[in-house]
Amino acid sequence: MREINPKDTTRAYAFNMWMQAPMPMVTLFKRLDVSRLVKISRKKGLKFNMLMCYCIGKAASGIKEFYLLPVGDKLMQYERIAVNTIVANRHGKVSSCDLPFSEDLLQFNADYLRLTKQVCECCEDYDLSADSMVIGTSALVESEIDGAVGMYSGVFNNPFMIWGRYKRGWFKTSLSVSFQFHHTQMDGAHAARFLEALQREIYTLKL
Repeated sequence: MREINPKDTTRAYAFNMWMQAPMPMVTLFKRLDVSRLVKISRKKGLKFNMLMCYCIGKAASGIKEFYLLPVGDKLMQYERIAVNTIVANRHGKVSSCDLPFSEDLLQFNADYLRLTKQVCECCEDYDLSADSMVIGTSALVESEIDGAVGMYSGVFNNPFMIWGRYKRGWFKTSLSVSFQFHHTQMDGAHAARFLEALQREIYTLKL
């Protein structure tokens, strides 16, 4: 992670416009076809949430804006991306777990299983924000929702995805997601391109 001059990036105008805005976050909603993920999850014994996190990381890794993030009053550039997941720990509460993204699905799955188990047992957050741009996620799998608008605390500017339980149809299984991002980091067009890339990664996921 290193500080960069916004004037040397394509985000210079957005930095001036949105860094001091009282509400700089934008949320987009999209319904994804996750039929392939459900099929792979069942056939290969892989967790659906892990597959979603992998596809999110894969889609984000190809969009340069995801490697930038406003932190405090500075614009920071990262070399790596991580995907956060929320873990139910052994005390019946929740803990946060950052997963380093790897294009190798088997490696990502191994890290997912190891780190979520570690967080579950020790009840302590696993944080990679010092060296990775972290995409937050929250899976509300007990409920079928159309989306959610996240809270803006003024402290965490990371992009964040929320989804609920997927919905089965006659020909496909769909999942409604919401994606919140800081306008300094990216524009709506970048976010929309990310969601389209996410759908492509789901369609083309291979083991």
